[in-house]
Amino acid sequence: MESAMSVQHIKQITPELNLYHYNQMPVLELKHAVGQAKIALQGAQLLQWQPKGERELLWLSKIESFELGVPIRGGIPLCYPWFGNKKQPIHGTVRLYLWSLSDYAIEEDKVRLVFSLFNELNCIEAKVLMVFTQDCQIEFTHYGETPAQAALHTYFNVSDIAQVEVNNLPQTGLNAITQQIEVLPSTRKIAGNVDCVYTLENVQNYTNSINDLGFTRQIVLEHQKISDLVLWNPWNNTVSAMQDSDYRQMLCLESARITKLLQTGEKIGVKISTKNIR
Repeated sequence: MESAMSVQHIKQITPELNLYHYNQMPVLELKHAVGQAKIALQGAQLLQWQPKGERELLWLSKIESFELGVPIRGGIPLCYPWFGNKKQPIHGTVRLYLWSLSDYAIEEDKVRLVFSLFNELNCIEAKVLMVFTQDCQIEFTHYGETPAQAALHTYFNVSDIAQVEVNNLPQTGLNAITQQIEVLPSTRKIAGNVDCVYTLENVQNYTNSINDLGFTRQIVLEHQKISDLVLWNPWNNTVSAMQDSDYRQMLCLESARITKLLQTGEKIGVKISTKNIR
């Protein structure tokens, strides 16, 4: 059952870019020749990206409440300045804060949006850059003085988890469920609860892909300056703001700096593109 939601138009920024309230949460809607996107100002969180002529790339819960101060289930949440549940709130604080749209450029074949988070002294703490062409690029910059973890916790929209495989994964990873290091296949199919952290030897750029036979598409991820990849699907376990069968239509493959902390001024990012497969 989908959540009831009030949508109210607040402001036109450009003909292509408008600000709405989804319930009480400010959300930017982009409708442009390159595609359509929705970004919540809470957490500078990309909720939707649909390139022109293609199907939706990201998964977003249909029962999401869009309640201020509550994490949004889906899209690309930013986990920062920590990852996981060793501190509260889980996956850090900034996905609960309201960010500012600090810069933008709307061009004929490209859209560039910049979101900034400022502290109580009006000094910048972090920045998120989003660039939309036929592809989507997200770049996060850490400006805080203290070293921090960060992850782009991307929820991908898939046809059916049984028709999906993830390619070019590292061959060892930490099973976060058992807390055991495991030797794993480079290509993985999901057939149960998966929560795996793959740690790379050094901070590096890394490319892998998701093949979705049901949607006849390949999602290519070019991870930038990462130390870890995270693969997650809860299967039929109870998860907040998810319906029982939602695990069949989503898969998380995350670009992360967990084991190698971000220093002041360092960035992490991912470029996401798609192509048809047969």
